[in-house]
Amino acid sequence: MDVKEKVSFADMLEESLTKKESPEGRVVVGTIVGIKNDKAVIDVGLKAEGRLFLEDIKALKGTDTISVGDTLEVFIERFEDKNGEPILSIEKAKKEAIWRDLGVKFENGGTAEGIITGRTKGGFSVDFSGTTAFLPGSQVDLRLVKDITPLLNIKQPFKILKMDRVRNNIVVSRRAVLEAERNEKRAEVISKLEEGMELDGVVKSIMDYGAFVDIGGVDGLLHVTDMSWKRISNPTDMVQIGDNVRVKVLKFNKDTGRISLGMKQLEKTPWENIEQRYIVGQKYKGKIVNVTDFGAFIELEDCIEGMAYMTELSWLRKNVPPSKVVNVGDEVDVLVLAVDPQKRKISLSLKQCQENPWQKFADEHPAGTKLEGVVKNITEFGVFIGVNDQLDGMVHMSDVSWSDGSSEDRSKQFEKGQKIEVVVLGVNPEKERISLGIKQLAEDPYADAIKNTKKGDAVVVEVKEIHTAGVDVVLENGLTGFIKRGDISTDRSKQRSDTLGVGERVEAMVLSIDNKSRCVNLSIKALEIQREKEALKQYGSADSGASLGDILGAALQKNEDK
Repeated sequence: MDVKEKVSFADMLEESLTKKESPEGRVVVGTIVGIKNDKAVIDVGLKAEGRLFLEDIKALKGTDTISVGDTLEVFIERFEDKNGEPILSIEKAKKEAIWRDLGVKFENGGTAEGIITGRTKGGFSVDFSGTTAFLPGSQVDLRLVKDITPLLNIKQPFKILKMDRVRNNIVVSRRAVLEAERNEKRAEVISKLEEGMELDGVVKSIMDYGAFVDIGGVDGLLHVTDMSWKRISNPTDMVQIGDNVRVKVLKFNKDTGRISLGMKQLEKTPWENIEQRYIVGQKYKGKIVNVTDFGAFIELEDCIEGMAYMTELSWLRKNVPPSKVVNVGDEVDVLVLAVDPQKRKISLSLKQCQENPWQKFADEHPAGTKLEGVVKNITEFGVFIGVNDQLDGMVHMSDVSWSDGSSEDRSKQFEKGQKIEVVVLGVNPEKERISLGIKQLAEDPYADAIKNTKKGDAVVVEVKEIHTAGVDVVLENGLTGFIKRGDISTDRSKQRSDTLGVGERVEAMVLSIDNKSRCVNLSIKALEIQREKEALKQYGSADSGASLGDILGAALQKNEDK
């Protein structure tokens, strides 16, 4: 035989049945030539006859009638036993017949009916009338099946993927059969499918996110959110595998073949006229049905839920998980913030059904109210004071003292737990802030000084510190000031900070006053220019021939004469 010639599985089995020279280990056709007691004498073409129990033959043939001359297939295990008779087996012949039948179907690409009997490593065992095959877990269904119980112990078709007689190994697939069936029906079903159609289907499998429904050879996804208008935690609360269900086609993509189905869409929506039933700004009763990381879902009526975000659960407990504020099953009062019928969303608030503690504090403590608080926290920008059991206010470092000093020096005055008197400067309920002061408990020592210091005044100042950009000075009334380098002199060569020394007293003009920082901007240069102008105006003009020195000298002499 040409080595390139294909030899079928059936041909090999046939050869094994007809080969004469070595019948041992093969299936042959035997003839009943006699019946003795409970055994039948079988002629298989050897020197001696074999024997088989009548009960085994009856079980194989499915009849109680056995006669001489009947034929049957038997397996020759050995040529002869101690009595010189061949050892025959009906069971092994049956298995060989099954292998032969499966082999033919394997070669032809057909299917064979078997029964899934149980789980094995990596898959399941399938029984084909006594011959066991392996069904890989990935070949059970079109999709992953978590519970295979409904598929056990029922006869169903399988496609044979692989056969190895030497290793006694058969691999089968249920998925391949389902795929073939699906492909046959898909074209016909899809050609008639339209969005909005109502169909009958059967639940084929259930996942955490929904169920796959067979709608006539094609599976569609029935998402858990489309099963009912009310909240469902598990798809099995609504459907079970094998259930007959009525569904509506919500979406259908002809390119991908994906089909989205719905059950709740067959019912009247409970969201109809929702804006008339739940009015923005009104209070209603509700029940907490689910708590998430970002808020709580509240059932207002059957199939109608609203959402309260974590910021709307409590006025005070904002930086804690919602599960620490509310619990599933709690009966609560809620305020409707917004209603969106199109998106089927209702925004709710629990806290706005309660009194705003900041507004209450503002009503009871107007600006100027003095009270005692407890230091809760100290930062570089302020001190947080507990004003009652619920609320904290803040004293900014600039409101600690009227005197100068760094934030670090001012913060050293405080300790956590320290009781301290403060005054309310203001309350902003919307921003939930309470501004407090300590220095406002005493009179502002600089109030009169600022009030009596005006722009254009000539004042005497003392140099306290020298910088590259200018000098810090102190006025006689205690106010602090600053003279820029360019304002030190009219002479450009003397417009340097080092022309003045610490402790030196000079006259300067007030240019401006910063009431917030209580700093006075001063200029020696401006004062000199002003006085030059006044001298020129009073004692003469440089245009008449007199020098500026003559004019100033005359002015000084006049002052001395007085």
